Amino acid sequence: MNEQTPPTPSRRKVLRTTAAAGAGIGITAAGAQGAAASSAASAASATSAPTTTTGPPGTAAEPRRLGATMAGVPFESRSTVRVAVVGLGNRGNAMIGLYLALPWVRVVAVCDPVREKAERATAQVVAAGRPAPAVYTNGEEDYENLCARTDVDFVHVATPWDSHYAIARAAMLNGKHVGVECPVAMRLDELWSLVDLSEQTRRHCMQLENCCYGRNEMRVLRMAHAGKFGDLLHGAGAYNHDLRALMFSPTYYEGPWRRRWHTRLRGDLYPNHGFGPVANYMDVNRGDRVVSISSFGTPALGLAEYRAEHMPPGDPSWKETYIESDRTISLVQTAKGRVIRLEHDVSTPHPYSRINSLGGTRGVFEDYPARVYLEPDHKDDQWHDFAAYADEFDHWLWKEHANPPGGHGGMDYIMVYRLMQCVRLGLVPDFDVYDAATWTAPVPLSHESIKAKGAPQEIPDFTRGEWRKARSGMDSVKPA
Repeated sequence: MNEQTPPTPSRRKVLRTTAAAGAGIGITAAGAQGAAASSAASAASATSAPTTTTGPPGTAAEPRRLGATMAGVPFESRSTVRVAVVGLGNRGNAMIGLYLALPWVRVVAVCDPVREKAERATAQVVAAGRPAPAVYTNGEEDYENLCARTDVDFVHVATPWDSHYAIARAAMLNGKHVGVECPVAMRLDELWSLVDLSEQTRRHCMQLENCCYGRNEMRVLRMAHAGKFGDLLHGAGAYNHDLRALMFSPTYYEGPWRRRWHTRLRGDLYPNHGFGPVANYMDVNRGDRVVSISSFGTPALGLAEYRAEHMPPGDPSWKETYIESDRTISLVQTAKGRVIRLEHDVSTPHPYSRINSLGGTRGVFEDYPARVYLEPDHKDDQWHDFAAYADEFDHWLWKEHANPPGGHGGMDYIMVYRLMQCVRLGLVPDFDVYDAATWTAPVPLSHESIKAKGAPQEIPDFTRGEWRKARSGMDSVKPA
């Protein structure tokens, strides 16, 4: 397989629409709610190619901004938040219950081409004493009809990766705010297109990065902002998670879509869980920015060995050739000279770890297991108990919700609660489309760097200079 240009990963129309990324943005029919967004986006339809401006020597050309920045832009307040969920597999179905746990949220529509999954989601909503949602199951493109509804405020996208861009695009063009599971898109032009669409339609497009809301992550964030680590120097994040059995399972995923990405790209397929929290610690896009990435990858052996041991002759997986590095290691440089290490490994035996470390001139934190060493608190060159900092530095969300429901240790619920709180009260979201694009940029850029034997790849400034302005993010103040 020619890896110079990764092939189009799906036959779906959602990918055919991806050809519009970076080009003229067409307008779909929108109801009353989406009229303003469609009007704001209409200027882009007059262009057939992106207009770029050239920055200083050594920087990549950036598409010219066609709308105002979305940095610091609040949601419109409302008494009830009306949510639609597209994609009702393992992730989407799990999120339904978290939305239902919030009395000011209504799940008004669900979408999945597998009718049984939509029926299961509907039953969950009705069992909670809420009105049955509208159901969209007419093929893989029915999300377009859902997005055209006039009674939806926020669309949650939990589909396979190759469809994320097109669904987010449809949501914004129809006047909806949208949150997308990781990664937000798979191509650099798609990331720029989402940035442009968010700015033009004035709709937020967010990466639903639950790990940013982990208790440890939020505590480290507040400690970093309080100066406990001194001047920040380095951090690390990862997604090291043995997924071999799940990727070959005939039932866990809806088809082999996730495994097949290992036949298409060599780089870090899933950087967001590790990258997002460390970027928050370092105020990336809020006073610093990431400027380059250098990536290296091991041979691709793990999935083929697992297949040889576990899959019978004639299984469709035997037609696949895996090129994705079993482990990728990337070094990301920031404008302030800091270094972030990213790792990805889902193909070899490994206890779960996101690494989650942060170091500065006064000490260091490392997770898995959580431990800390800080001066002047510690003087013995021995790791110390991170829990000792809980009372002073736990985020107010974790103090208010000490035992949250849901999966992943409660971080899923904390994320949903905070996001819906921001929508309901008309607050600025904790992260925005610039963070979504930045945290996902390693997907295509690490692939290119590995092909170039580790040569650095420039990470675009998706904020177009707004990163120089300090602004709030995850370290939020509890609303009145």
